[in-house]
Amino acid sequence: MRGGKDMQQFWTGLFKIALASLLTGVFLSFFGITADTILARIGMTPESLWQKTVAAIHWAIPNIALGAIIVLPVWLIAYIFLPPRHLD
Repeated sequence: MRGGKDMQQFWTGLFKIALASLLTGVFLSFFGITADTILARIGMTPESLWQKTVAAIHWAIPNIALGAIIVLPVWLIAYIFLPPRHLD
């Protein structure tokens, strides 16, 4: 059963990323580096970062929907008419 192995790899990878992030955060905080100081060095505040993130999401959603109008029907036609592949 391949699905169980894929899910285990996903959770293992997610755990590794979380652990690496935690260790990096501990290392940076040991030297007194915080998220606020990093943002200040690049001329941003947490509020401006949030505003830019929201603006990026508002830009991306209509473009994703527009692309899906073309991509999904093409994928569906290819899925229906192409012969199935056997993965051994």
